[in-house]
Amino acid sequence: MTQPTEATEAARGDLNVWWRLGIPLVIPIVRALFRVRVTGIHHVPVAGPAILAFVHISVLDGPCLAAEVAWRRRRMVRFLVATEAFDVPVTGWILRSYRQIPIRRGANDAAALDEVIATIRRGAVAAIAPEGAVDPTPGELQRIRSGIARIALPTGAPLIPVGIWGTHRRWSKSGRHWEPPLRPRLGLAFGEPIEPKGDVSDEDDVDAFLEQVRNAMEKQLAEARVLAGDHQPDQASRIEGTHRRRRR
Repeated sequence: MTQPTEATEAARGDLNVWWRLGIPLVIPIVRALFRVRVTGIHHVPVAGPAILAFVHISVLDGPCLAAEVAWRRRRMVRFLVATEAFDVPVTGWILRSYRQIPIRRGANDAAALDEVIATIRRGAVAAIAPEGAVDPTPGELQRIRSGIARIALPTGAPLIPVGIWGTHRRWSKSGRHWEPPLRPRLGLAFGEPIEPKGDVSDEDDVDAFLEQVRNAMEKQLAEARVLAGDHQPDQASRIEGTHRRRRR
């Protein structure tokens, strides 16, 4: 039997009917708000499990990331969403239709973690913000929380760091903004996949993995800033220097 090519897999994807109906409506909205620049999207597999670890600077990060991955790679993206959002009639229906995963924020929600691990093992793409919340000071990563290790290490799924820059110009932690330019640039930088290794019950393994994720996210954040036209000339060299110092 002839094996499907990557082009065939990408054309088919794993989008359900709601994603197929919704993405053609969402993409024009994203394009109306931003001049989108994307690099490294080929790192997102057209089939099989993956984890997207994204920099979180705006409430628009999730919709923009999901729209671009679904449009370009034909993959559904599953997010962990606060349980209370599922209790709102219309919002809850939308979240369930788009196969999102409820989690009780601020609680040790083992059931939600078990569900996202099982979802990834079944071949899904899951997107997680390792910082846990929108960054109040975009450009400086917050603490990388251990939840990303508790999900990635047991699954062994490739973890793809994603830098995002530009969404905060329309909706940051402090609220919505409408100052010029009319369509600011939005940079999405997908990095080389990280293969999760280590024992989730070993504190040293978890710490080492979290440091690896942080370094990769910092690198992709710098790349996203370049894509969005917000590049400081010595920024990349400063980040690389930071990486070298940490390795010593």
